Amino acid sequence: MERCFLNHTNHPSDRWEKEQMRAASSYGVVEDLPFPVVLPGWTTEQVDALAAAYAARILDREPAAVLCQGESCYVFSLVTRLKAAGIPVLAACSERRVREREDEAGNIIRESQFCFVQFRGY
Repeated sequence: MERCFLNHTNHPSDRWEKEQMRAASSYGVVEDLPFPVVLPGWTTEQVDALAAAYAARILDREPAAVLCQGESCYVFSLVTRLKAAGIPVLAACSERRVREREDEAGNIIRESQFCFVQFRGY
């Protein structure tokens, strides 16, 4: 069984730019595991329980690496568990390019473009 690069974010891999897909594919087949909803009213214990459940699912897949970005407390709990199990966990590093323009009504419109640079390990 070929090991995978597991994308655990809110950004499906079919929408990535070519360079990010190429970098991820160097670890194996890219697979998506959508990031869960983490409600702001949850306790630390509830967030940890969700992270534990997802860690078990991820470990069962034996990924070569996991891209994990999203709600901070969940990410911290999950990354801690995966790293303890010897799984490399990564963040995508991008350059943010912002363009500002003024519309007809005088409102400032900001458009951001994120350009992938590299994966960085936690």
